[in-house]
Amino acid sequence: MQCKRGSIILYLCGLGFALWAGWLSGPAWADTSLDRIVAVVEDDVVLESELDRKLAEIKHNLASRSDTRLPPDSILARQVLERLIVEKIQLHLAEKMGIRVDDETLRQAVQQIAQRNKMTPDELRSSLRQEGVEYADFIEQIRGEITVQRLRASQVNSQIKISDREVEQWLAARGESSAGQDSEYLLGHILIATPQAASPTEVQKARERAEKLVQDLRGGLDFKQASMTASDSSEALNGGELGWRKLGQLPSLFTEQVPKMHEGEIADPIRSPSGFHIIKLLSVKGAGGEHITKTHVRHILIRTNEVLTDEDASNKLLALRARIEAGDDFATLARGHSDDKGSAVKGGDLGWVQPGALVAEFEEAMNHLAVNQISEPVQSQFGWHLIQVLGREESQDTGELLKKQARDEIFKRKVEEETELWMRRIRDEAYVEIRLDDQTSPSAYVPETLR
Repeated sequence: MQCKRGSIILYLCGLGFALWAGWLSGPAWADTSLDRIVAVVEDDVVLESELDRKLAEIKHNLASRSDTRLPPDSILARQVLERLIVEKIQLHLAEKMGIRVDDETLRQAVQQIAQRNKMTPDELRSSLRQEGVEYADFIEQIRGEITVQRLRASQVNSQIKISDREVEQWLAARGESSAGQDSEYLLGHILIATPQAASPTEVQKARERAEKLVQDLRGGLDFKQASMTASDSSEALNGGELGWRKLGQLPSLFTEQVPKMHEGEIADPIRSPSGFHIIKLLSVKGAGGEHITKTHVRHILIRTNEVLTDEDASNKLLALRARIEAGDDFATLARGHSDDKGSAVKGGDLGWVQPGALVAEFEEAMNHLAVNQISEPVQSQFGWHLIQVLGREESQDTGELLKKQARDEIFKRKVEEETELWMRRIRDEAYVEIRLDDQTSPSAYVPETLR
């Protein structure tokens, strides 16, 4: 989703608040006096006004793209309704797991948004009001996004394991095609999904649908419109674009095919546990080696839970910070108090890291620290951190840094792949009842050529 309005909206998109960037620029809530339920999701519902409002938001944002022709409302509605359903499922699961975002966390999030946009919190509130956005609704949307981020971190990110063998294979592949690794690729992506534990008949039907769609695309069907119309992937409403990525950052099932493709080429369907993937190489550009700044950093992590709140975690780190400033050893306190057991045994030491290796909140705070300086408590999706920078140096992409880069890129790739599978699994396992009639059901409007 592109963001072409004010700086607040641009900033939210940069933080991952893309679902609500359109909401900020969209119309006010619809009249709910004659509202009705269009879907039941676990013990929650999707209202017709909710679907209509979200559809209007998506249309508003897509209309800003001169190169994208909008499909009919009925087809967009299928994608929008599915997005709303998956959002509800994730929030329901987070509630069951006791994942909550307290007011202090929201206050800090708003303060960060205001600072990034060179505003005070009061100026941010005023700007939202001028755009017709109720501040309380804005806060609840931010709360929902942070909740989902924490849920995914606990259910997906924390389960990712990377073996030395995988790192070796990544490095070997990089050595075999260094030019391809230095290049960046812009891909379009369409997913024709199959259910979990799909039958042979369901798999064959999806395969035939994917093959027919590839034929249509090669015959001139617009890729972005086809993605918005037919794709089951999370980036469908973005026209299927995956953004600029190096080869090692692409999903692993694409890495063998992409370097062999020419710009504009559409590959044959690629099978995965999620279904059949259709990719188009939209563009490619080279990238030479650059000097980078490595940072030697250590931290103490305190995770929240049903008993320990965000405020408790922050206060605990403030107390540890005071002890360090009074003369206590950082490494000793990390061993005794950090919830990051992997680094705790090393006194909280994360070693030398390069740009992009750590989550954005952590890295931003780290980059603002002088050598030996200790941060205030910093929150990320993993919990609360106390950060100390031990050193910095300029370096090139060799040796140890390559291994770190390999782990980082493998991790990002696995997170993307596993998140897609996890989201489809929770969708399949959830109780969902669609209450749209046959004439208005979004799925009824998918053209036969795209089924």
